[in-house]
Amino acid sequence: MTVTVIDNDVEKALRILKKKIQNDGLFKRLKVKKNFEKPCQYRRRKMREAIRRQRIAASRSRRKRS
Repeated sequence: MTVTVIDNDVEKALRILKKKIQNDGLFKRLKVKKNFEKPCQYRRRKMREAIRRQRIAASRSRRKRS
């Protein structure tokens, strides 16, 4: 991942880099890996994420039909 600095505007380049990292999901993965997660907690989190993805997909498909 690369970000070019234009006219020595480092702050803008950092904002762009943070946005790219956030869209990639790296911050989320680092936050999860920060602490140990019990196997039952891992399964529960994965199940919640799957349900959330299904709900989002269902709402998108309902919107397309309308």
